Amino acid sequence: MQPAKKILVTGIILLAAISAFGYYFWYTPKFSRPVHHHHFAFTENITNDVTVLRLKSKAILAKHFTVEEGFNETHCFLLDMRLPSGKNRFFVYNLEKDSIEMAGLVTHGSGSDNGSGDLSFSNMANSNCTSLGKYKIGQSYSGKFGLAFKLHGLDKTNSKAFERYVVLHAHACVPNDEIAPLPICQSWGCPTVSPAFLVQLKKYMDKSEAPILLWIYY
Repeated sequence: MQPAKKILVTGIILLAAISAFGYYFWYTPKFSRPVHHHHFAFTENITNDVTVLRLKSKAILAKHFTVEEGFNETHCFLLDMRLPSGKNRFFVYNLEKDSIEMAGLVTHGSGSDNGSGDLSFSNMANSNCTSLGKYKIGQSYSGKFGLAFKLHGLDKTNSKAFERYVVLHAHACVPNDEIAPLPICQSWGCPTVSPAFLVQLKKYMDKSEAPILLWIYY
């Protein structure tokens, strides 16, 4: 082999070796990070965020309601439908500590998505819409989608929830982690969460002697 060609081949081999080493050194660790085992923990420091301010103002009203109506006075579930579906908008709120304890994804009804970017809401049967308002979380049962909790609408805007079979349940189409700006799947009006998130929510229901308030707002 001529010296010039030999130098060229050696250079190519050396370059390939350096590239391979660089790929392993820089990229492999990204695939070997520890798995995150604390889904739904809310640790972001966004105390000045509009979402948190909206939550805190709603929590003040929720606290008065739970005391007056005999609901669980420690925790409530607040669902902010102003947020896109690909972001966490189902919040477990600690009323005693005035803080967000957990957060997860939740669907809205397919009938609420009118294509304008703003959601619409309805209390009508067969509308497939989300209904705004306060709900009492009722008894659990095993239904079409497994574990589910009956919901009793407490306002004029959701008074037909029970007869519409609007319940809190889980579905595999709802991921555990945020996927925004992509949207998640839609329901027929039920607030639907991921199976893993429902397991966490069930713990609050199991520990509570009083009903837990679930409030969907916009």
